[in-house]
Amino acid sequence: MQKKIVCILSLTFYLWLNINHAIANVGRKTIPLNDNWSFYFAYNFEKNIQKESISVPHTWNAQETLKGIAAYNRTAAIYERSLDIPAYWQGKRLFLFFEGVNSVASIFVNNKFVSEHKGGYTAFSMEVTNYVKPGKNNLTVQVSNAYRLDVLPLHGDFNIYGGIHRPVSLIVTEQNCISPLDYASSGVYLTQNVNEKQAQIEVLTKLSIQNATKLKLRTSIFDKDKREIVSTIDEINDKPTALTQKYSINNPILWNGKSNPYLYTVEVSLLENGVPIDKVSQPLGLRYFHVDPENGFFLNGRYLNLYGVGRHEDVAGKGSALQHTDHERDMNLIQEIGATAARLTHYPQNSYFYDLADQKGIVLWSEIPFVGPGGYTGTGFVNNENLKNQARENLIELIRQNYNHPAIFFWGIFNELKLNYDDPEPFLKELHNLAKKEDPNRLTTLASNLGDDKFTTLTDLMGWNQYFGWYGNRFSEVADWADKTHRNLPNKPISISEYGAGASPFKHTEELKQPIPSGKFHPEEWQTAFHEAHWKLLKERSFLWGKFIWVLADFGSSIRTEGDQNGINDKGLVTYDRSTKKDAFYFYKANWNPEPMIYIAERRNNVRHNATTSIKVYANTKEVELWVNGIKQEKKAKNDINIVKWDNVKLTQGRNIIIAKTKVNGKIIKDSCEWQLQPAQTENN
Repeated sequence: MQKKIVCILSLTFYLWLNINHAIANVGRKTIPLNDNWSFYFAYNFEKNIQKESISVPHTWNAQETLKGIAAYNRTAAIYERSLDIPAYWQGKRLFLFFEGVNSVASIFVNNKFVSEHKGGYTAFSMEVTNYVKPGKNNLTVQVSNAYRLDVLPLHGDFNIYGGIHRPVSLIVTEQNCISPLDYASSGVYLTQNVNEKQAQIEVLTKLSIQNATKLKLRTSIFDKDKREIVSTIDEINDKPTALTQKYSINNPILWNGKSNPYLYTVEVSLLENGVPIDKVSQPLGLRYFHVDPENGFFLNGRYLNLYGVGRHEDVAGKGSALQHTDHERDMNLIQEIGATAARLTHYPQNSYFYDLADQKGIVLWSEIPFVGPGGYTGTGFVNNENLKNQARENLIELIRQNYNHPAIFFWGIFNELKLNYDDPEPFLKELHNLAKKEDPNRLTTLASNLGDDKFTTLTDLMGWNQYFGWYGNRFSEVADWADKTHRNLPNKPISISEYGAGASPFKHTEELKQPIPSGKFHPEEWQTAFHEAHWKLLKERSFLWGKFIWVLADFGSSIRTEGDQNGINDKGLVTYDRSTKKDAFYFYKANWNPEPMIYIAERRNNVRHNATTSIKVYANTKEVELWVNGIKQEKKAKNDINIVKWDNVKLTQGRNIIIAKTKVNGKIIKDSCEWQLQPAQTENN
């Protein structure tokens, strides 16, 4: 009898384990495939292959830019790893998902070709269910970043870092699922029609149905506190490829930029016999906007001054193979400086950065890598059908993969194309129309470095890259350009999509003199003067719908042989390794970030030869006190661009201690630095 009871209990326990195992294995699983890769360059003799163990994100070019190598390695390489497929996945569907492989990826499973993807900055996915077997499988990715005329970008003032430079994952689903194959999007698209009183939301879900069983689609919208607001369940008949559901929210809380980046969550679940078998969650930020050619950008009916930075995915020692911490650091810098917007240049960026922008309320311009040579030789466009097909696909991928991000307001079509090769304008107009078809609710724009009679009819908005006072000319000409362009195009919303100057925080001058951009001497003081003059003029012109500094941080560019180090574009407000914020960073922080601050400018110019000097402080407080070697100077108020300046200050030979301070709400805020005054050198010295 006891034995019988034990057998019954054992059978019950066995059934319980299997039932719970079955339940636990129902639904979508996303498994990271970032570790345990082998890497080697392609086209080796088998017996001589030297394989390196790596994790992705990875690029084979990361260290080259640090060495100042102008011609970096654009070649082909192999990435390999095993895929372990458990037997209990029998009956599941398996998809490989790559967030970005630069620039062309060929995927093999068990030495069988599965798929190819062109373009290094958008995600792609493929089903591999029929290519794998239970147990160990071999995944091989052949990657090339070689020059070719059928893959964007053809050119650009940045490096094309070869490799699997973004994360990889394996998606496991049931036979019926929300499709991962619609241009590697989430498969869920949220379209909104919003005002202050009501939000109309349309949820389009792309489906991949293998067998017609009792299926339903449940969609729920949750508020920020995870409370369900609305929810419906609709039956799925036959084998549809998509299903649309509509919802209303009364008195919605709007996504309002930095002041209130409020996010709802939309959760779409596929039910089979009442059991959830797949689920996708997406952010929902409800907002409306328009751009006026006279008065600029309006978010939710109110003017919002859009100013910020361009941003490259490039960090010293890593290239474009960034971790979440790198993206968070850049977002923290954007927040610290007080920017309201960012231009993501010159390609779609990592999905995590878009998530951060949604959460922090940063308005985004995101663009495809349709990039011209700017001031260099060559072309960014050839009238080649293969290239045009790749550009079309890239634009669709950009839009569908990022459709639900409320932070994105503008789709960029190109940057700095020329007209001295094949005429790109007919194709650019086609891309604009394609963008409007894919997403009629956002605006298209472009960034030109030509005159105001070129490219002005192709997109909803315009942007120009201007460098008055760096590549020749005078700072003040930016105002002349803006006013003239506005007069000539009174019905076109215009922006300044890039403006900036190179600088080394390790090179200085006491006498302000315009440097040679192609030269080695890029003193920090000139960059600072450039930005002070530009912001004073640009901030007065509200008709500029956006003002974007070039660039957040220095970045690798193999074609440059200037500044402190070859292969670096040094126009960043922060150094390539993000360790040093240049003076211009603090100038904008004083103007854009309301948190009380004081910063003594030109502090790194700490060996002085002029006994009489000026001292400049950036401050957003009302007044500032200055102390030089313990002697109090006259208290002064800031000017209209938050600069406080003392002229004709006397330094003493040797060590000089500079202190600037003020009191805000009873709290002392201060900054200090030390300068050495040395005798001026003569020719005899």
